[in-house]
Amino acid sequence: MFSKIGIVGLGLIGGSLAKAFRNRTSVKTIVAFNRHEDVLLEAKQQGIIDEYATEITDIFQNCDVIFICTPVQNIMEYTKKLLPFVSRHCIVSDVGSTKWELYQKMKPYSTKFMYIGGHPMTGSERFRYHASKEHLFENAYYILTPDDSIPKEITTAFSDFLRSIGAITVTLSPQEHDYIVASISHVPHIIASALVHNVKNLDTPEQYMHLLAAGGFKDITRIASSSPDMWQGICMENKEQILNVLCSFESVIQTIRQKLSEEQYDFVYNYFDTARIYRDSFYSITPKSFVKRYEITVDVLDRPGSIAIIAVLFSSHGINIKNMSIVNNREQEQGALYFAFDTEEDRQKSIALLHDLNYDVFVKD
Repeated sequence: MFSKIGIVGLGLIGGSLAKAFRNRTSVKTIVAFNRHEDVLLEAKQQGIIDEYATEITDIFQNCDVIFICTPVQNIMEYTKKLLPFVSRHCIVSDVGSTKWELYQKMKPYSTKFMYIGGHPMTGSERFRYHASKEHLFENAYYILTPDDSIPKEITTAFSDFLRSIGAITVTLSPQEHDYIVASISHVPHIIASALVHNVKNLDTPEQYMHLLAAGGFKDITRIASSSPDMWQGICMENKEQILNVLCSFESVIQTIRQKLSEEQYDFVYNYFDTARIYRDSFYSITPKSFVKRYEITVDVLDRPGSIAIIAVLFSSHGINIKNMSIVNNREQEQGALYFAFDTEEDRQKSIALLHDLNYDVFVKD
């Protein structure tokens, strides 16, 4: 259904979309805009895109879908530049992580093209084309927030198209989207940066905090390395919801501070225990309400090649691993490696193979 794709902004997300569409779909033509020509030349030489421009030009004519992969604050600028080249049947989407304000801005153009807001819940603290990869969207949620005027069959076709590159699509209203991502994405980015600011402010003259910050601190603040341009735009666009969530977070912090001051041991224990139980329920990358995953953990020694041995074992027997990770905390988890499969058959087959090699395997349900 979609033969020609346009991409505005060939960074991490735009580049990954281009690579995924080129290698995983039957799309015939991919055209791209980027401000820096060296990026476009690289993508052209790799065979990822067919045509490019450093300005919005008529290369975007006759596109079936155009993805605007720029910071949130620049989306409308490029939308307006695209107007001379889009048709009523063209789907214009974006990859921004705020939707309600953008949805309002897009309304006046509802007769010019079909706007379906998009937000791939994936990425990296790295944000240039060289960080892009074909498999970035595999098993990642891709939220769609279509206008009420968009025919259901168009949304379904667009959703199926994104599923063909491995994404798990979820449809929400723009308001629902902004409230949810403020809680699980936007405010956590603010908090990660706040933790870094706090350590920077409190560090000793010898900078021992900077020297010794490792493991847990680096894990919890990793996202503070993300693009400041992008996060400035996100915070301004979703300000109302972010402020509401920050008020809730302040209440949580004030409560635990008060209970610590009052030495309420039971409360402090329950504070950590409740968080542990709820956090552990996030374990699978694809919650069962959307996609069922069949999971195991495997107890292995920390030795070179341990992961490779198991991965090759599964591959040689035709077992597809949908997700895997290292379990860093053995206090609450059995086993050191986590695997997820698409089917119970693959899970049982993997268990039998591992048992034959004397691995301890634990089933997760």
